[in-house]
Amino acid sequence: MNSIKHIKKAIEELDAEVEKLLLDWSIPLNEKDNIMLPLVREKKVLTQTLEDLIYLQENPPAPNQPCGISKYRDDN
Repeated sequence: MNSIKHIKKAIEELDAEVEKLLLDWSIPLNEKDNIMLPLVREKKVLTQTLEDLIYLQENPPAPNQPCGISKYRDDN
């Protein structure tokens, strides 16, 4: 599935961007928090999407049936 490859690549790029920010001592900590918050949220969404796509790839739904992801997810 091409979308899985693209999402994995996007997660890697986000991780690299966060690491770069963490290592940049010229940015104050409170500013880093403000910059990183949207990145962390984006990673959370991408990670959940990746898990859902992998689940669907491994457990394809029957025709005309719900995919069943709601049973699989642990949305705590």
